[in-house]
Amino acid sequence: MTTLASAGFRRPARDGGFFLTSAIAMALVIFAGFSLQLAMGRSSFASPPLVHAHALVFMGWVVIYLMQNVLAASGRRDLHRRLGWLAAGWVVLMIGLGLAVTLALVRQGRAPFFFRPLQFLVFDPASVLTFAGLTAAAIALRRRTEWHRRLQFCAMALLLGPGFGRLLPLPLMRPWAWEATLAASAVFPLIGIVWDVRRNGAAHPAWGWGLGAMAACLLVTEAVTYSPVGDALYRQVTRGTPGAAMAPLAFPAPPGGPPVAKGRIASR
Repeated sequence: MTTLASAGFRRPARDGGFFLTSAIAMALVIFAGFSLQLAMGRSSFASPPLVHAHALVFMGWVVIYLMQNVLAASGRRDLHRRLGWLAAGWVVLMIGLGLAVTLALVRQGRAPFFFRPLQFLVFDPASVLTFAGLTAAAIALRRRTEWHRRLQFCAMALLLGPGFGRLLPLPLMRPWAWEATLAASAVFPLIGIVWDVRRNGAAHPAWGWGLGAMAACLLVTEAVTYSPVGDALYRQVTRGTPGAAMAPLAFPAPPGGPPVAKGRIASR
């Protein structure tokens, strides 16, 4: 497959239109999801500073990714490279703020009611770290444009979960709400595979690595969530906080619902 792919990927500049269109579509998923929540009154600007910082940094990445594709499609490689180094540093901020917000919500007992608190504690950092790993690989292979674009594309697709999560009826998808957002995000790389096959006659192997990373994120999340390691992790993280009263594998009550009983009943 690698031989077939490498033979048909000699003019990556022609790919710019597809990747730019896809970047716009991804940005629309993110902005549509958060705009819908705001319009329906499910979110507001009355959030703690940490949440605002997290939102600004992650939305900033969406803008950076979109601009990188605009610059690549227009042939501005000099600016693309300069912005790329800023993006590399930006990822560090995303990791730090992503972990901080997840820990804060779990400790406050405020994990979204359609996720198991322990699963939320695991999959959010796992997703961000997988995104960071794919981005690091894309940076390392920046001189091999066909690899660089596709790996970064898959990394960006991993960040679509919050956008899809606000567009899909996740409360109706329990207990598979997170898995549903990951599956929706994987549609973008699958579209990339179809586009490659139609254009070049073969799918580039970078798509396999990207989808493989997403599958690994899923498997690690499920393995840790339903293991003694996950339970010990939750106990350690929530010790002495309101989150300790939440059953790690039981779904929290929805807003306006009955209060959640204290205890650690692990409903699997």
